[in-house]
Amino acid sequence: MPISEKIASSDARYRFILEEFFNRIFAQSYLLSHGIDHHRRVWHYAKELLSLLQNHGFYFDQLFSDKLIIACYLHDSGMSVDSGFNHGAEGRKICERFLSENNLPVIELTDVLQAIEIHDNKEYKAISKPEDLLTVLSVADDLDAYGFIGIYRYMEIYIERNKPLNEIGILIKDNCENRYQNFIMTYRSYDELIERHSRRFEILASFFNSYNQQTIYYKFDNQSIAGYCGIAEIISAMIKKKVSFKYNFSMVPEFPDPVIQWFFNELNFELSEFSQK
Repeated sequence: MPISEKIASSDARYRFILEEFFNRIFAQSYLLSHGIDHHRRVWHYAKELLSLLQNHGFYFDQLFSDKLIIACYLHDSGMSVDSGFNHGAEGRKICERFLSENNLPVIELTDVLQAIEIHDNKEYKAISKPEDLLTVLSVADDLDAYGFIGIYRYMEIYIERNKPLNEIGILIKDNCENRYQNFIMTYRSYDELIERHSRRFEILASFFNSYNQQTIYYKFDNQSIAGYCGIAEIISAMIKKKVSFKYNFSMVPEFPDPVIQWFFNELNFELSEFSQK
C-alpha cells in the first residue's frame, strides 16, 4: 500500500476525533499560535516529509502513520495548561487521556507519548534519523515556525511568556536559526525540500533582522506604533485583551503604517491559503 493510502486511512480514522478532542481541551485558550490550525499545518508538513522519505526508499507501515497523526495533533495540547517549557510533559498527560477515552493501546503508542513530551527540546540531542517519529514531528513543527505565520507564532508565544519586546527579536532569531540548521542537517539530501522551506525561513530571518535594527531607537510606549516593532505592540495588546486573530484582521486599517499593513496582509494570505488545504 502506498504511503498516500496509509495517510488517507489515518486521516479517516483519527482526524475527526483528534480535532474534536483538541478543541475541547483548548476551548479556553486564546493562543492562536498553538491552536488547532497550527496542529493541522504540522500534520500537513509531516505528510510532506513522510511522502518524500518514502520516495527515497524508506518504508512506513500503517501504525507509523497512525502514530504520526496523533503526535502531530496533540504535541502542543499541553499549551492549554502551561504555555512555558513544561507543555510537553502536560501534552503527554493529555495524550494519555485521549488514548484512554478512545480505548487505544498505550503500550503500542509509548513512542508517541515520548515524542510529545520532548518535541520542544530544540537542542536536538535526542533527534537523529530523518525517518524517526520524533524527528518527523519535530521538524514538521519547526517548519510551521517559518514565513509570516512563523513570525506571528514566535511573537505571540514569546510575548505570552513575558519576554521584553525589545529583546524578543534576538531571542527569536537565535531559536529559529537553531531550528533551521537542524532542518538542513537532517534533510540535507533533499534539495527541493530545502530550497522550498529555505525561502520561508528567509522571510522570518529578514523580518527579525529589521526588527532588531528598529529596536535600537524604537520606544515601546503604544504611542507611535509603527514598523516591525509596532507589529509586536499590536500583538501584545491583543493578547492582553484576550482577542484571538482569525482570518480577518479588522484592526489593520487603524494603522496606516506600510510595514504593518504589509505584514498583516501577508499573514492573512498565508493563513487563508492553509485554511483551504
